[in-house]
Amino acid sequence: MHFTCLPFAELTPQELYEILSLRQEVFVVEQNCPYLDTDGKDQESFHLMCRNDAGQLVAYTRLLPKGLSYPNYMSIGRVVNAPSVRGQGVGKLLMEKSIALCLHLFGNEPIKIGAQSYLLAFYASLGFVSTGEEYLEDGIPHTKMVRDI
Repeated sequence: MHFTCLPFAELTPQELYEILSLRQEVFVVEQNCPYLDTDGKDQESFHLMCRNDAGQLVAYTRLLPKGLSYPNYMSIGRVVNAPSVRGQGVGKLLMEKSIALCLHLFGNEPIKIGAQSYLLAFYASLGFVSTGEEYLEDGIPHTKMVRDI
């Protein structure tokens, strides 16, 4: 697996197309969740792309600076793995890289996420703790979680 992290302004049109395609494939089509994925936060975020040896985008996260999604926290969002790499440890590797890059880019501060509730144990294994705030986002149960420093 090969990782690249870029601010929005440095993404090529091809990279942006691949990112948006993967996000739509999973979040809109697979999860049957029609929503507006382009929410105005991409332009201020960093974009972590994971490619396989053939150069295909197979996993991705969006790294958001403090205040963009949550007033006092940086965040990791749009966490997505292509169906072809699920169950191979790519998600854990992706999140470990995402956490390390957030701390490097934005400082050694807590990270807050909105996790799909069925993934609470996965995120807990990475140091995130549930705040107990479960809510529906586009019809899918989510829970706020924080990873302290």
